[in-house]
Formats: sequence, structure tokens, C-alpha cells
Amino acid sequence: MSQQPTVKEQAMEQGKIKKGYADIAAFYRRQIRDGELAPGERLPTVTEIGREHGVARNTAARAVSQLRTERLIETRAGAGTVVASTPGVISGADRLDRLNRTGRRYAHGEESTNHSVAIRSCMDDRTCRALDIEPGEEVVLRIRTFTQDGRPTTVGLSIIHPRAARAVPEITEEAPLPKFWQEIYRDRTGLQIVKGERTAMARQASQDELDALQIDAPPHTAVPVLVTHVTFHDEEGPIEHWEDVYVPGLEVPMPT
Repeated sequence: MSQQPTVKEQAMEQGKIKKGYADIAAFYRRQIRDGELAPGERLPTVTEIGREHGVARNTAARAVSQLRTERLIETRAGAGTVVASTPGVISGADRLDRLNRTGRRYAHGEESTNHSVAIRSCMDDRTCRALDIEPGEEVVLRIRTFTQDGRPTTVGLSIIHPRAARAVPEITEEAPLPKFWQEIYRDRTGLQIVKGERTAMARQASQDELDALQIDAPPHTAVPVLVTHVTFHDEEGPIEHWEDVYVPGLEVPMPT
């Protein structure tokens, strides 16, 4: 499941392209996001980073400065520069990328709870357009709440096209799947599933979302939340739509 290096990464490894501070920062940012470097774990010194990546000390120092500005690392007395306690919350699409790269379902301190599965008539216009279905058609809903160090961070909602259940009927059951359902689908059908563009918007949270995120708001109070969307396709059309709802106040990395 490991992801192949990009053309640029291959060229840098071969010494054809010289690494810059942004490349060094991206390397450690990915290690932190992927859990290769755990919260509280020491980051190599500027000298060590420069030696490992074959760059000048100033270049390594700028990379460390960028990571500190992004609050991915922090300085602790007696420990030096370490990974921050809470290095940020990522989207479901980013979790999938991490899973493909490392095989890790969760980051350090992350869990998912309140899993539920249901078959429902879809009446949401946005979701109907995303899945190219008519209002009222049945879809498979898989819902879970993600937590970081015991605190809710995200409600993840997967809306799956009904044709997927013909190949993977297990997605309609409450029991945990042995691996990501899209992998099972690919193995059984030979069809590749690709991820579309991720978009973000703000809207008012529903009461169910407030409850899942443990937000105690007065009745009839509008609580704005950030929501990200991404749709997956195979050769036959859209097959799954993801919606992630984030607790207010979190910083969510966005693709650049």
C-alpha cells in the first residue's frame, strides 16, 4: 500500500534537484502527519538535518522555523525541539493518503468511536448531485466520530452508492471490515477508485453533530462548523461521497 515517490522526490534522491528548505519542511511535516514522529519525540538538530539531507545549515534552520510557525514542533526545556502535543487534525481524505503510505489507520492518540451503519433515502441535493442519483434513492451511510487524546475532533460521514453493496455487501453491516472497503471493492471488481477534489465550506451544525462533538450549545443557537467534502469515482461513475465535520476552533491543514 506504500505510495510511490513523485518524480521530484526521485530526482532529489538522485541529486538531480537540490533540496530547498520547503522540501525539508515537507519531509518532516509528512513524518509528523503520518505518525512516523510521535508527539513529544525529538526532532533532529539543525546540524543533523543538514547532514542527513545534504543542505546548508541555514537551509535546515529555515525548514525548522517553518515547522515551528506551523505549530507542528515546539521547544521544551531539557528536551530540545520536539513534535507538538497536538500536531493538528486532518481530513478523512488525508487519513486515506496516510493509510496508503503507511498502513496506519490512526495517528498517535487518535481513535474512532460511535460507529453506525444505516440504509437511508437520500434527500440532500448536494449528495444526490455528487453521487449522480435521484432524490429518494437509497444509499449506505457509515458514520463515526474521531477523537484525539479522548476529545472529539471530527464527525466522518461516508455516503456510499447502492451499487457498491452488490460487490461488498459487508458495508451494510455494523461489524468492522478487515480492511478499507474500497480495497475489497477493487479486489472483487478489478475497478480502481480515484479520489476527486476536496472542497470546504462553513455551515450550521445539526443537533446530531453537536452531540457527537460534545458541544453544549443553548437551544436554537447557530453553531458554525467547517465541513470538507470529497467524492470518489470508478469507471462507472461516482461511488462514494465523504463529509467531515470539524469541532469549532480546530486548525485543519488544507492542500496547497
